[in-house]
Parts: sequence; structure tokens; C-alpha cells
Amino acid sequence: MTYSNKLSLKKFFNYFWIAVSGKETEFTSGSIRKAIFMLSIPMILEMLMESIFAIVDIAYVSQVSVNAVATIGLTESVITLVYALAIGLSMAATAVVARRIGEKDVQGARIAAVQAIGLGVLISIVLGIVGILWAEEILQLMGGEPDLIAEGSGYTRLLIGGNITIMLLFLINAIFRGAGDASIAMWTLVLSNGLNIILDPIFIFGMGPIPEYGVMGAAIATNIGRGSAVLFQLGILFFGWGKIKLAMKDLVVNIQVMINLIKVSLGGIAQFLIGTSSWVFLMRIMSEFGSEVLAGYTIAIRVIMFTLMPAWGMSNAAATLVGQNLGAQKPDRAEVSVWKTGKYNAYFMGLVSLVYLIFAKSIISLFNDTPSVVESGALCLQVIAIGYVFYAYGMVVTQAFNGAGDTKTPTKINFFSFWMFQLPIAYVTALVLDWGATGVFVAITAAEVLLAVMAVIWFKKGNWKKVQV
Repeated sequence: MTYSNKLSLKKFFNYFWIAVSGKETEFTSGSIRKAIFMLSIPMILEMLMESIFAIVDIAYVSQVSVNAVATIGLTESVITLVYALAIGLSMAATAVVARRIGEKDVQGARIAAVQAIGLGVLISIVLGIVGILWAEEILQLMGGEPDLIAEGSGYTRLLIGGNITIMLLFLINAIFRGAGDASIAMWTLVLSNGLNIILDPIFIFGMGPIPEYGVMGAAIATNIGRGSAVLFQLGILFFGWGKIKLAMKDLVVNIQVMINLIKVSLGGIAQFLIGTSSWVFLMRIMSEFGSEVLAGYTIAIRVIMFTLMPAWGMSNAAATLVGQNLGAQKPDRAEVSVWKTGKYNAYFMGLVSLVYLIFAKSIISLFNDTPSVVESGALCLQVIAIGYVFYAYGMVVTQAFNGAGDTKTPTKINFFSFWMFQLPIAYVTALVLDWGATGVFVAITAAEVLLAVMAVIWFKKGNWKKVQV
């Protein structure tokens, strides 16, 4: 290794340590590449922890039964509606907090954080009641067979009933990201998912005095892990070292700020409801082809999330950079940040797509060796991987709109791409033309490519620079 290479490697590890320790807090001046690195690294690691847990979780549950895997697929297609609300509100929190931090208005950021958390608690209580009372009916509505419902309703009841842990984990981490405290959000998920990974086999298979709960044990472990992480987040908000530090006097309702958050979040909630509800309908179509094909699809989607999560990490970095730089009256710097982040994301996603295209069957067989499950899952991986480079830019540009507080534009793009294009194509190709599951996979890829193209065209118009939050 040459002397210059040693210096470059030393510089990389030095920057890496600064990024994960949260020592770098200024992102509205200096090197844009460095700013992207400092925000992206903890956000990528944060998302990696989430995706590692998803993979480990499905690996454990795959040892229970095919029905158990299918239960997770059906439940998560519904729980994504909770994610939609959590992420929509989180987008508003990130946009408003980032803008206030960029304006050097820390008190305004604190007020926004409190109102966002309050809204999240109210929403999650309502959703939790629905999940506790009607778990069986939810699975039945999604096309679950009677034996699947009997085995998996406990999982569905606990996961949706305990959705407050999901809501607050997303929301408070979004506040940290908006403030530029990406490393705190990362360590929160290290705690959450580390606990999940340890507790999963204990509650699924039983250990010592803890009985075997089967697939329901996965939900118990998840609620404990996420709940512990939320307590950790609240501890940091009130007693920690982040930019936003709350006191009891801050815990008051501010109607004006709450209404502003609701206005910004409505576009974000609608945006993700459109996207996630389309996944619900896709899952319903997939259920027509039997539990084994559905299980293969579920495993493939979990594997795909493993690589999409780091890409979302880079996309979230773009959102923070856009929000803070617009707050600092530097729109050109915000735009350059987006294009550079998109380029780095495309490099990453392009490499991943090659791995999926070549090793799809080997990857799926790590989780389940049933031939029809492997065949379905591998085909899903390969078809969706074809559009990965497009996804890279689409994700970054969409998050850039959200970071600017322009949640309406991605909502329109999502509506056309998913509801007007993806769902009709999936239904016609899978059921009318009798392509089967392949029709669903093709529809997913085509819709994501269309979304990326539309997002880039709209972004170049520059209207997002004028949005006020």
C-alpha cells in the first residue's frame, strides 16, 4: 500500500468515527461531499440495523412454518399503513426541525418536536385499538386461510396493538435527523434491533422459563426491543447531548405549530398511504397463488429491504441537507447536495442489482429450501433488481422534496405511478393475462422506474426551493 493510500484510508476512518460519534454538526457550509458522508454514514448504519433485523427475523420465523412466514407478509402489508402515518408525520418533523435549525432557531425546533410527538401518540392509540380488537378479521380480509389465521392472529394483534413503539421510534429519530443528530438515531436503532435479534429466538422457540410462542414470539421481541429504544430516545431528548433538549416547560400544546405540522404531514401521509396501500393490493393479488408463492415473495421483499434501507439512509441525508440549507438561504447548495447524493446512491444500488441477478436462488434458499418458495422469491429478486439504479435517484429526489417541505409533489407522482399505473398493470398481467406472480414483479419494477423519471423531471423545475414551512 502506498503512502498516499495509507493517508486516504486514515482520513476515511477518521471521518467515519466523526460521523458515528456525532461530532460534526454543521452542514450548511464547507464541503458538500463531506456533509453527505457525515450524515449518510450514521443513517446508512441505522437503516442497515433495521434491515439486518428484518432478515434475522424472517430467518427465525422460516423455521416455524410456511404459514408463519405468510402471516408476517400479510400483517406487514397492513402494518405498512401504520408506517405510512409514522413516516408521513416524520417527514413533516424532519422538514420543520431542519428548517428551524438552518435558521438557528433551536427553540422553534423544540416546539415542533413536542407537537410532533403528541400527534404521534394520539394516532398510535387509535390504530392500536383497531389491531387488538380485529386481528383475525384483518388477516381474513387480506386473504389468509383459516389455519394461517389460527396460527398467526396473535402476531398480528401484538404488532398492530403495540404500534406506538413503531410510531415513536420513527418520529423521534426523524427529529434527531432533522437536527443533524444522525448518530443518535443510529445508536437508537442499534439498541432496538440488537435487543430484537437477541430476544427473537428466546420468544419464538422458548428458552428456560419462557415458553415457545411461535410466530407470536417475534411480535413480543419486536415490541420489547422497540419499546426499550423509545425510552432511550426520550432519555436523550430530556437529559442527553443532542441539539434539541426538552424540559417539562416545553410540554405544552402549540396549536399553530401543530396545524403547520399537520399541513406538511398530510402530503407525506397521503404519499406513503398511496405507496403502501398499493403494496396491500399487490399482496392480496399474490395470495391468489398460494402460501408457498406468497412466502417466496415475502422473503424476497425482506431481502430487498436489506439493500433499500441503506439507500434510504442516503436519501434521508439528502432530506436533512435540503431542509437545513434552505433554512440557511442556500438553495443552490441544497440542489447540488441532492445530485451528488443521487450519484453515490446509484453506484451502490447498481452493485447490489448485479448480486441479485447472479445469486438470487442462492440467497432465497438460505431462508427456505422449498423449491416453489425459492423459485418465486428468486424471480422476484431478479425482476425488481433490473430497476435498482432508477430507484436510487427516485428515492433521493423524492426525499429531497420532502426535506424541503414539498410533500405534495411526491404525492402526485406516487398516485400516478402506483395507483394509475402499477395496480392496473399488476392485475391485468397477473390475473387476466395469466402471467401469475411474474406479472406483479414486472408491475413493481415498471412503476418504480416511472416514478424516478417523473421525480427527476419535476425536481429540475425548481419549485421546491420556494416552499415555506
